[in-house]
Amino acid sequence: MSIKKTFVSTLVAFVCNLMLAYIIYAICRLAFLAENWSTFAEGFDALSGSSVLKGSWMFDTSAIIYTNILYALLMLIPCHLKEKDGWQTLAKWMFVMVNSIAIIVNLADAVYFQYTGRRTTASVFQEFSHENNLGDVFGVEIANHWFLVLLGIMLIAGLFFLYVKPKGKILLRERRDYISYYVIHSLCFLIFIPLAIFGMRGGATTAVRPITISNANQYVNRPTEAALVLNTPFSMIRTIGKNVFKDPQYFSREEIDDIYSPVVMPNDSVAFKQKNVVVLILESFSREFIGGYNDIWNDPQYMSYAPFMDSLLQCSVTFDYTFANGRKSIDGMPSILSSIPRFIEPFFLTPASLNEVSGLAGELGKKGYYSAFFHGAENGSMGFEAFAKTTGYDDYFGRTEYNEDKRFNGDKDFDGMWAIWDEEFLQFYALKMSEMKEPFITSVFTASSHHPFAVPERYKEVYVDEPGDDNVLHKCIRYVDNALKLFFDTASQQPWYENTIFVLTADHTNLSSRPEYQTDLGVFGAPIIIFDPTGDIKPERRHAIAQQIDIMPTILSYLGYDNPYVAFGIDLLNTPDEETWAVNHTNGIYQYVKGDYVMQFTEEGEVKAIYNFKTDWFMKQNLKGQIGSLESEMERELKGIIQQYMERMTEDRLVYKNNE
Repeated sequence: MSIKKTFVSTLVAFVCNLMLAYIIYAICRLAFLAENWSTFAEGFDALSGSSVLKGSWMFDTSAIIYTNILYALLMLIPCHLKEKDGWQTLAKWMFVMVNSIAIIVNLADAVYFQYTGRRTTASVFQEFSHENNLGDVFGVEIANHWFLVLLGIMLIAGLFFLYVKPKGKILLRERRDYISYYVIHSLCFLIFIPLAIFGMRGGATTAVRPITISNANQYVNRPTEAALVLNTPFSMIRTIGKNVFKDPQYFSREEIDDIYSPVVMPNDSVAFKQKNVVVLILESFSREFIGGYNDIWNDPQYMSYAPFMDSLLQCSVTFDYTFANGRKSIDGMPSILSSIPRFIEPFFLTPASLNEVSGLAGELGKKGYYSAFFHGAENGSMGFEAFAKTTGYDDYFGRTEYNEDKRFNGDKDFDGMWAIWDEEFLQFYALKMSEMKEPFITSVFTASSHHPFAVPERYKEVYVDEPGDDNVLHKCIRYVDNALKLFFDTASQQPWYENTIFVLTADHTNLSSRPEYQTDLGVFGAPIIIFDPTGDIKPERRHAIAQQIDIMPTILSYLGYDNPYVAFGIDLLNTPDEETWAVNHTNGIYQYVKGDYVMQFTEEGEVKAIYNFKTDWFMKQNLKGQIGSLESEMERELKGIIQQYMERMTEDRLVYKNNE
């Protein structure tokens, strides 16, 4: 018989096919790098090639074993039936199909990374679960990235045609033939089991914990670069069903509140101002696009795409360094409206979203305010309607309500992809507020500066892609800026206008053309503008740091709100500039910004780097261990913020209780 020949053939085929999978992952990673070269180019020369290769090999090994475990069982299980052609054909199709899916998600993420700044995790299924237009979105991206589609087809074809199928026949005639076959194949199978476990875990020693996304940071210099080491199948598999919130227990219960507490105990001696509050959340409206923010670069040629926002800055309160707390729309909602930052995963895609949650609408509702949330997309889109209701909004106005308003053109104003065009919907917003009883708190989430980055037909000759400008978002920003101007023109004629505080910010940043906004910190650069038409809030540009989670406590404090509540941000109007701070989380790394410095801190509890972001915006010089006691102070404060966040998420303590 030919046991040895067949055994070697099966083993060689199995190993060769796994090597083919490694090659496929490597090609996908190169495509990912090429598609996002502008993001990685700045620090690419400083990357250690051997370190990146080592990390990539480890994460690819884990993903390949996870995804091919059934294929491995089909190839290695000690059963002589596996030698039959039908069995091997099944094994081939299993291998091709599973790894084709890996190719598709890896290449798709090369595009999606431009909007999120990280590898996609399992939460993506929840994030878009309410969307009915994904076919159109995918169709547009397939057309725009046909070269990645072509590459994907070639790689899938390569899987099929380069697959090594075992050859040779096995003849089992005598009892000893069966014994030899099963001994050899059982031994091979038993050897594979621990190797597979070690590969999935990322190491062989007992001290090694199963690797997670955050482990990628040990192989790169910047958190953004972790996406180069990771692959999308691993990121999705390792986040399925995971409890992302875990109390690190850095401090005792007695210590933690002295270090940092999100409980706000207001001064009840201040007279309450019954002013209306209007919060405009602008899709993808990075501070990069607003010229008035970018004088800090001393570039006289800096191009502004938002002349109205520039003019609004002159009569508003804003800050030198303003940041979003996340990179997605679903990150921005809790941060802006409920003062909840995004740590690890979007808050309302986690089990903690079932916690009792308050926010601007809920707290002001206790003072008799009416509240409404506006979003021109299909009702229920992105989970905004559910979140608005959770945080205390009385009503929700979406595409359905817009279509019912006879003053407007209904679905003739639909952009064909996401929502009602911003110009029309903001007019609807302004007029609906004139029908409300004061005081009120309303919020609107715009949509037109969103993929696929189009403008209404009547503006296509007005807002065009400038020669040499490869950022398709710029024309949309110009359109939305004009829509804002028209909104304020209408609002200023309404009876509620003078008694209203306006807050403008972005949900997150998006496509960037400037290297200043492609750093680990720059990608969070979103405007925060507080405008009071009466001038009671004095217009000024503060030399301070501000973040989205500061909006809620700042507005409640200004109004003289006298109930205790939970907010992770600070009151910007009554905090000294040097005490302002910001925090965010990206690719397994927390970033804490305070004073002149930004600290990068791992999920495992270690300081990774410290930079003087005011003099070293591109974060080239790591000052870890060089700033004395300030480093330990920042680390202690950040640990306090993280622990309070994790404890309150896991213990359902996101609203104030009398026993606190």
